[in-house]
Amino acid sequence: MILTGVRLSEARNAAWDEIDDNVWTIPAERMKGNKEHRVPLPPPVCDLLESLPRVGGIVFGDASRNALLAAVKAINPDVTAHGFRSTFRTWIAERTSYPEAVAEQALAHAVSGAVLKAYRRTDLFDRRRRLMAEWARYCYSPVVASGQVVALHG
Repeated sequence: MILTGVRLSEARNAAWDEIDDNVWTIPAERMKGNKEHRVPLPPPVCDLLESLPRVGGIVFGDASRNALLAAVKAINPDVTAHGFRSTFRTWIAERTSYPEAVAEQALAHAVSGAVLKAYRRTDLFDRRRRLMAEWARYCYSPVVASGQVVALHG
């Protein structure tokens, strides 16, 4: 979920036959917007998928929504699954120069407005592939303390 920007239900129900050549194609019927969504998979996700056993058709087997939420809570009780998507979107806005259209497409957000819908003819896949690779590098980067310590007097 963290490295792909997908919703919890999309990750939980990921099927092996949806993944091909480092691309995860989520069918329309499993998407909130009822529109097929292609997710470019960055190298760490591909490595993770290669390490998983292929038992049955679902990538994470019988993992329930509650099991995934419990895993998220085990990381930090104050963290939510949707918070991963919010963090991803904030990172794009604050730390990259990707246009809003690329960010919104990466999150599979619906386009509002008839004019925008009429003119959007691409899913910006190549740009999203670069975005997801940058996001994965960022997520795997060591945390470095920054800033200065200022002595306060008085």
